[in-house]
Amino acid sequence: MTPAARIQAAIDCLDQIATAARDGGAAADTLIARYFSTRRYAGSKDRRAVRELIYEVIRSIGTCPRSGRAAMIGYASAHAPDLLLEFGTDASHSPRALDEDEDAADSSLAPEWLLSRLRARFGSSTPQEVRALLERAPLDLRVNILRTTRDAMLAEIEGVSACRYARDGLRTSGAMAVESHPAFNDGLIEVQDEGSQLTALACAAQPGTTVLDLCAGAGGKTLALAADMANTGRLIATDTDRGRLDRLALRVARAGVTIAERRLLNPGKEAAALADLTGGVDLVLIDAPCSGTGTWRRNPEARWRLTPQRLDRLIAEQRRLLDIGAACVKPGGTLVYVVCSLLPDEGEAQIKRFLSMNDGWEPAEFRIATDPKPVTSAVVTPHRHGCDGFFVARLTRL
Repeated sequence: MTPAARIQAAIDCLDQIATAARDGGAAADTLIARYFSTRRYAGSKDRRAVRELIYEVIRSIGTCPRSGRAAMIGYASAHAPDLLLEFGTDASHSPRALDEDEDAADSSLAPEWLLSRLRARFGSSTPQEVRALLERAPLDLRVNILRTTRDAMLAEIEGVSACRYARDGLRTSGAMAVESHPAFNDGLIEVQDEGSQLTALACAAQPGTTVLDLCAGAGGKTLALAADMANTGRLIATDTDRGRLDRLALRVARAGVTIAERRLLNPGKEAAALADLTGGVDLVLIDAPCSGTGTWRRNPEARWRLTPQRLDRLIAEQRRLLDIGAACVKPGGTLVYVVCSLLPDEGEAQIKRFLSMNDGWEPAEFRIATDPKPVTSAVVTPHRHGCDGFFVARLTRL
């Protein structure tokens, strides 16, 4: 592909990504893969170059653009003016020539309404924090301590180092084909960001106890909890997505976890399906659906998807899940609330509301490696801690 053809391919993909963002369609990665699946003539270098350009544009344009072409022109005008020289150079493969009053998307970090909410968290450091959220994320691994040790994996796996904070974490120094690596196939390592590992460690799951992972998804935190439980006790992993729970079955088998029970829930009917656990669980983890503002490094187009209305729906769902999870906690038991969001609306505000609406609960201290003192809630960010952004809080039922 010529440079101009690569630009046009990126524009075509950006068109689809912007449309999907507005309509709740597929993720950018999926759309890019679909695009190239019907264009076999594009070699690996072309695909890599187009993909990199697409994500550079997405990171540069904070608000969902009117078109892929407007996004490309806005990015090029602000950051790569040489790209504009390729417009109109080849009638059959390049972008058409620029019009005199061409529509161009504004280069920005994020929509202003969203930046204003992040300022409530970060104040004057908001620009640095948001820029860090838009950098490329490293690849982190969690060592499965049921089968090996971090020291053993440091010695065995080339190009990794110990994560700064996570007890069992490794960080790769470059590209790594994880799923074909013997350590992965033998269940010795899992892909998991350091921030996610820290929130699982905040649960302090104990061997022999009963633990409920209410929003388990594909089970990254479920596997971490099982390791902390030394594979003893009872671990119930629930979700409303059958596909995710099916993927968890494969991961559990590979990791050698024997205590995990999968339970598929019907949306809106979760409480009835968990009635047998009411008041009987030692630890409930709620890794709630959220805006994902803490994971923009991996999903920068999430800025294009989020609207005030969607955020309101997510906040309502978080409140509902807190009530469902709390009902399962036994007296003296623990509720851990986690979101991969850096918006106070989804973090501290949710905990404050829950405590105001529910008697018999109080904040519970825990240790997190990013803080020298015990805390009852914590925030980790890419700018300060080098990992995805998370909020985590811990509550005890009296």
